[in-house]
Amino acid sequence: MIHQAWNNKETVKKVKCVHTNAGKYMVNRVLTEGKTYEVKNETDEFYFVLDNSGKIGGFYKDYFQEVQ
Repeated sequence: MIHQAWNNKETVKKVKCVHTNAGKYMVNRVLTEGKTYEVKNETDEFYFVLDNSGKIGGFYKDYFQEVQ
């Protein structure tokens, strides 16, 4: 269960939330538009970030923009 250790995992990259307009889910409760988040894991479709609740959450990549 590798996902249980993601909080302590090294950050892969940082991304900035560009919108929270979700059609189906209440994303604005755990993401803030304009805030930068640490990516702990990544798939083709999702970023797994440390969100506003202090937990790791998986979100579609279209909510974010990569930052240097």
